[in-house]
Amino acid sequence: MRTLADLSLRWKIPLRVVAAVLGTALAVTVALVARDYDIVRQNLEGHARSMGRVLAHTLVMPVLHDDIWRAYEILQSAHEPNPAAPELQALVVLVTDADYRVFVSTRPRAFPIGTSAAAPGGAYGLLRAELSRGSPTDQRILEPTDSPLFFIMTPLIADGVALGHVILAYAQPALLPRFLGQVGRAGWVTLVVLLILLPVSWVWARRTAQPLLRLAGAMKQIPLELEAARLADLPRSGDEIGQLGEAFRRMVAEMQVKQEMERQMLSSERLAAIGRLTAGIAHEINNPLTGMLTAINTFQRHGEDPQRAERTLSLLQRGLTQIRNTVSALLVEAKVEDRFFAPEDIDDLVILVEAEAHAQAVRIVVDGRIAEPVPLPATLLRQIVLNLLLNAVAAAGEGGTVRLNAYSSPQQLTLAVFNDGAHIEQQDMAYLFEPFATGRETGHGLGLWIVYQITRQLNGEIAVESEPGATTFTIEIPYGKS
Repeated sequence: MRTLADLSLRWKIPLRVVAAVLGTALAVTVALVARDYDIVRQNLEGHARSMGRVLAHTLVMPVLHDDIWRAYEILQSAHEPNPAAPELQALVVLVTDADYRVFVSTRPRAFPIGTSAAAPGGAYGLLRAELSRGSPTDQRILEPTDSPLFFIMTPLIADGVALGHVILAYAQPALLPRFLGQVGRAGWVTLVVLLILLPVSWVWARRTAQPLLRLAGAMKQIPLELEAARLADLPRSGDEIGQLGEAFRRMVAEMQVKQEMERQMLSSERLAAIGRLTAGIAHEINNPLTGMLTAINTFQRHGEDPQRAERTLSLLQRGLTQIRNTVSALLVEAKVEDRFFAPEDIDDLVILVEAEAHAQAVRIVVDGRIAEPVPLPATLLRQIVLNLLLNAVAAAGEGGTVRLNAYSSPQQLTLAVFNDGAHIEQQDMAYLFEPFATGRETGHGLGLWIVYQITRQLNGEIAVESEPGATTFTIEIPYGKS
């Protein structure tokens, strides 16, 4: 789902202009309404106070002479039927005596003469309690809590004696139409401003966004089409967008130079890699040759033993087969059709490595071995074990120990090769199975790479645990019983 951040600048700029106009209009409207409310409220309070004082002064004589009709006429003359400013018109005017009984009112049906002014209840019921507070000769404004009414109470004073009160009740919602009118006017003004600014902002957005859109299109062509990106029609102005376009052109030019250098380096590296690969293949083929030469040397010294002769011939046959398949094992392009890996293959591999181990006084121990052939290609597994054993002998160092453990379950074969030499540093673990990555001066960096590739080809997993004095390579290859 696309968000506002994903929109093009052609849309973002007009939308932000609209948001700015709406925000400004809202802030101005709120400020004007608040100011207008304060002005209207002050005018209303001032008018109400003046009206209360005028009525109190005028009604003194009718109240003293108990002239209800005259008092009613005075109230009616003060109550306009169609006022120019309805919010300044009192909702009801009450004249009470000293005992808070209604003397006269503008609404005689709701407030009959002689009844308590608190009879309607609600906010009117709270007014009587206010009479006992403060000076009886003070004019007061009362705003009961949670009530839409507020009151102006003006005392009727004759010779310093309070005869009663003139109470003007105003409805606060009466101010609402004035405020709604002001909000409506502000809304119309905002709409007109938007109708003018939207086309202007749209044109402005297109002019502003067009160079950036061309720059974004050119950047999408990196790094595959550097020449097309360099020739893109980018702005050449002196502002920030023009400076960005100029920086982009410089970057593309530098990337082209770097790309050409990488091509030359890659060509040189390929030639060097061919040389290293040739040396590595010779090294891998030389390993079984060394073992076979050792077997022939042993046979020459003890050739009269027929059993030894048969064993030597068998070893030579398997070694020559191993050499024939070495190239296929190194390239790891396809599975080699081969016999199953058998227990005697482990014996052969130990014999092949014994010469190298004897030269470094390394002891080779076989902790466990498989009891019967497992349905996995012997050539590939011999290559795995041979490389691991040779690496372990080299890592163990003079007087070290190498242990080989092989065991099978109904589902998989597990091989573990241990040495007690120097451990593998943590920073080297990430590059352990890369080609040509070696920690020895005489190594070619292909042994572990071949082990990893063959293991993955057979759908197996390889794990390494290394700490000072103990390094173990564990390989698990599934096969299942056929």
